[in-house]
Amino acid sequence: MKRKVTKAVFPVAGLGTRFLPATKSVPKEIMTLVDRPLIQYAIDEARAAGIKEFIFVTSRGKGALEDYFDHAPQLENELRKKDKKALLDVLKSTNMESGAIAYIRQHKAMGLGHAVWCARRLIANEPFAVILPDDVIAGEKPCLQQMTEAYEETGGCMVAAMDVPQKRASSYGILDIEKDGGDVVSVKGMVEKPPLGEEPSTTAVIGRYILTPDVLRTLNKTKQGAGGEVQLTDAIAEEIKHGRPVNGLRFEGERYDCGSKAGFLQATVAFALARDELRGEFESYLNDVVAQRNAAE
Repeated sequence: MKRKVTKAVFPVAGLGTRFLPATKSVPKEIMTLVDRPLIQYAIDEARAAGIKEFIFVTSRGKGALEDYFDHAPQLENELRKKDKKALLDVLKSTNMESGAIAYIRQHKAMGLGHAVWCARRLIANEPFAVILPDDVIAGEKPCLQQMTEAYEETGGCMVAAMDVPQKRASSYGILDIEKDGGDVVSVKGMVEKPPLGEEPSTTAVIGRYILTPDVLRTLNKTKQGAGGEVQLTDAIAEEIKHGRPVNGLRFEGERYDCGSKAGFLQATVAFALARDELRGEFESYLNDVVAQRNAAE
């Protein structure tokens, strides 16, 4: 009988150098799409998938991230005095129950695989999810929920997958597909950032995983791989070598790479246009900008 996935690891130790100078004092995960931080989107997705325990792998200077999930008594009292119930409800969604969230330090930047390995004692012998907050996915059904439902059928390890243009395949971990079932693909290998023209497919891994505790034992022995880092994809590939199933799920939804400035701006526009109270004014502004640019050309 497969155990339900109730734990999730959030690797948030990165320095966010692509967003300097903002990230000099503000953790990248706190940066907002409209009015919600990146990390809130990740937490909401995890909750929708049934996650009960949230494990953050952090680093020095991430205190604001921890504070974000704490209660704010003074602010809450002020809102109560002014009878701002809607805003109080918004605040409640940011609070975490005592004991539901844990923070672990990654002292050296040694890659995603090492970050996940840092959480091994809290994961123990259970299946777990990994969510990268940089990847924000908009969909009718949250991506991780789609994955947990598919995992109920497949077991083993599962990665979120999407097809990318061949010229971009060298920027991703790429699946070597054994059997393509459409939404679910069985995997016979994984290659991290293959050279252009040597990719086994154009189906890429993005920042959602469901992993077995066997992966942690493999990470314990995994050496540095591509980029001099401990690669999570290398550890998952070892699962395949040992005959344990690994599957990819082509999720339904739009993925935004909020680790890049262009992706962050694209997500901001998309999420703003999805808000009823913002759409009219914002869409009108965008149309005016496009019209002015066309006229200038």
